[in-house]
Amino acid sequence: MASSTDTPAQPDRPPRPNTAFRQMRGRRSPAEFAALVRRAAREIGERVSCDARYVGRVEAGEIRCPNYAYERVFLHMFPGRTLTDLGFAPRSAVRGRGARPAAPPVAAYEHPYDPLNHEPLNHEESDVLRRAFMTGTGATVAAAATLGPLGIATDASAAARRPGTSEAAAVEEAVRNIRLLDDKHGADGLYRRAAEPLRAAYALLDAGATRQTTAERLHAGAGELAISVGWLAHDSGRFDDARSHYAEALATARMTGDSGLEAHAFCNTAFLARDAGRPREAVRAAQAAQRAARPLGSPRLMSLLALREAGGWAGLADRTGCEQALVRAQALFGRGTSEADPEWMSFYGEAELAGLEAQCWSTLGDWRRATRHARRAARLQDPHFSRNIALYTAELADDLARDGHPDEAATAGLRVLDLLAQVQSSRIHTMLAGTARVLLPHRRATGVADFLDRHASLPRPRRA
Repeated sequence: MASSTDTPAQPDRPPRPNTAFRQMRGRRSPAEFAALVRRAAREIGERVSCDARYVGRVEAGEIRCPNYAYERVFLHMFPGRTLTDLGFAPRSAVRGRGARPAAPPVAAYEHPYDPLNHEPLNHEESDVLRRAFMTGTGATVAAAATLGPLGIATDASAAARRPGTSEAAAVEEAVRNIRLLDDKHGADGLYRRAAEPLRAAYALLDAGATRQTTAERLHAGAGELAISVGWLAHDSGRFDDARSHYAEALATARMTGDSGLEAHAFCNTAFLARDAGRPREAVRAAQAAQRAARPLGSPRLMSLLALREAGGWAGLADRTGCEQALVRAQALFGRGTSEADPEWMSFYGEAELAGLEAQCWSTLGDWRRATRHARRAARLQDPHFSRNIALYTAELADDLARDGHPDEAATAGLRVLDLLAQVQSSRIHTMLAGTARVLLPHRRATGVADFLDRHASLPRPRRA
């Protein structure tokens, strides 16, 4: 993440520890306090990616002034206090930023602010990420039109400088930004633009970092970025591209001995294999992911991987294998969260658990169970995850249609069509097309004709 102290106006100014903020943390660990920050953000409808590292950087004084999203969260957590009371510098005192009454919408952020709920960027890193995001077709999409977003220089003198911590932070930030935008808007408008930061990240690896710790961060960040871009390809129906990106991430993990990255790459490979009609490969990839993840000590990660395995067994029509994997997933999920849970798993909660179980029962043809779990998934999903709400509701519509409830299916389908104004996902379009085919003979049922007509008028998904 970016620091707000290293500015051109005061290049030699050392950070001053934020003792006031440290006192507010009390006896909680940085990770425990970060969890409280994320919980407070959800209470007021904000989305921040706070972790122990962010808390540490605030306390070290590296973040002189938080962005507007964090400001709202901190003031919600500590009512009656100001940013100055919490040890931050006044916004007007931070070079390059004038005070404003409220945060701008994501589509109209102003340099040098990160548009997705992280702290202000310093001069160097704002150049690194400049123009990384833009708006398009009603939704915010990743832009990355040049190598600039990850700070790869093209002139000879700058090219001689090997990547350091700011470049590693830029790669990590690109991963977070892509994930947040995908959660909100879906993959179709993101994929092509997000591929450019990935090429830049691997060019940074080729340049070679000066320190081993930085090299490790760059490898981990590049691997996670490959998975994120692979997911965008996956969700937008580009299965061959997704497979290539996941393989790239897996190779990076194997080269560096990164078990967490390996588990993540196998996890996504299993999901892709299931969607591509290769259920046996899905089972094997999920089992490989579990072997890699077991030493990491995250029950929630193991729960998700058991669900990936269950999806493969369902595709093989092995009801017993599927049910056994589902039981393991539920039991592991019940152990709760832990500090070992990977950051990328922020999407995995009760809603995702129910949604993936619904997909298993649907694959097995048990529409009634599938409907029950899909309904629960749509009801429990955090409003931030617009794409997932649309996905679960589309699953519900299809299950209802196949279970003989065309009127309820049409109602759910219409809700999905309303969400498509902000969500672009070929997977959801494909699901709706299947539901429409099932509902065609039931045009006279309540709401079905309206759904079919609106669905027929949908423009074909654009592939950016």
